Amino acid sequence: MITDHTGISKSTLSCWFKETPFIPNKQVLDRIKKGPFKSGQIRHNQRVADIAKIKRLAKKELGTITRRDLWILGLGLYIGEGSKAFEIAQIINSDPAIIKLAIKWFNDICGISNSHITIAMHLYPDNNEKECSDYWRKITRLPVKQFRKTQIDRRINKSSSKKRKLPYGTVRLSIISNGDSDFGVNLHRRIMGWIESSLAQV
Repeated sequence: MITDHTGISKSTLSCWFKETPFIPNKQVLDRIKKGPFKSGQIRHNQRVADIAKIKRLAKKELGTITRRDLWILGLGLYIGEGSKAFEIAQIINSDPAIIKLAIKWFNDICGISNSHITIAMHLYPDNNEKECSDYWRKITRLPVKQFRKTQIDRRINKSSSKKRKLPYGTVRLSIISNGDSDFGVNLHRRIMGWIESSLAQV
């Protein structure tokens, strides 16, 4: 089984492949009866088709995101994943789409250029540091000089079932002032002002 070869739990694999149509190989067909298998394959592929249909409808409902939409979207992201303390603008996440959104939000809404952005990776012993660095440099399009020291979680009491759940670890995206207070403490205070104002209106 895939779980035996990779060490990744069944629940994680199910989440990863829930939208992928199932095409069995000869080994699978030889191992199980074709009747029950065919029924399961039909149900799975119908589920994949249903997910795709609902997502198409959802995309149509959403429409095109405006600049103000991006502002609010990024603010919601910061409320959930951003640093509220120490007056440093930071967002921590493992999802490349979220990190891309954070960079776009800082660029387009906060007026931050990429030269003010740094990345620090938080990895685990089963992560390959160079592979992860190459991956995040491709995602962020930031030069290696803007990557800070990597932290590796070597706690011995962590469950082995969690291995490979984060194949590229987690990154902390931080905004540095480079001597300009508008991109340092003032930026953080500005973001916190947006948050306070938005939450006071709901």
